[in-house]
Amino acid sequence: MSSSTEAATDHGEHPYRGDDAHGGEHGHHGPKWLAHHFDTPVQQYDAAKLGMWAFLIQELLFFSGLFVAYGVYRSWHPEMFQQASHQLDKIMGGCNTIVLLFSSLTAALAVRSSQVGNRNATSRYLIITILCACTFLVIKYFEYSHKFHTGLLPGRFFHPHDLHGGATLPTNAHQFFSIYFLTTGVHGLHVAVGIGVLIWILRRNLRGDFSKEYFTPVDLAALYWHLVDLVWIYLFPLLYLI
Repeated sequence: MSSSTEAATDHGEHPYRGDDAHGGEHGHHGPKWLAHHFDTPVQQYDAAKLGMWAFLIQELLFFSGLFVAYGVYRSWHPEMFQQASHQLDKIMGGCNTIVLLFSSLTAALAVRSSQVGNRNATSRYLIITILCACTFLVIKYFEYSHKFHTGLLPGRFFHPHDLHGGATLPTNAHQFFSIYFLTTGVHGLHVAVGIGVLIWILRRNLRGDFSKEYFTPVDLAALYWHLVDLVWIYLFPLLYLI
């Protein structure tokens, strides 16, 4: 549950309690945004939240496989992994960590603004979150470009030269960079998908689709973005620091 939803439930209230929770003056079925196969907004909200959590758990299982591969190969070649990790730019990685942490904050603030019916603030926070996501990808682009320039690539494309500090790497260091590109590449793809989702949410907010009675899509998009942030929080120390 996001921080905004927790804020609502801390006082014993459901986010969709109120006149519209059982239809109110909108007729026997409820407000226009209530899908026909749900009886109440509360039921629709709970079903959407449950579905999103199920999806996020599946995503965590997917990334868990990548983390297991990292752990296995690192246990086989601990010294090689340590040497190869020194060729990653810790400053760029650290900047991206700060950017994603800040974007998680703005995503949570967007949900809270939507929950209280502040459409302008919701748009501002969504725009900041999208800009942070784009900044992350730009930094990652420059980082990838350096790896291509120095030949620090997976498999048969591994031809290191002009390394930082004149270092030399063992011939099996391509295994580290295979895992590096696989994990950060898949994560970057999730960031790109998140940008598309957030832009879609922003467009819907600008046309007035959301209110303090209905903000489910904003909440679910923020949950997805928190997952993107969470995965990077693990990737950064595993690849760059340890």
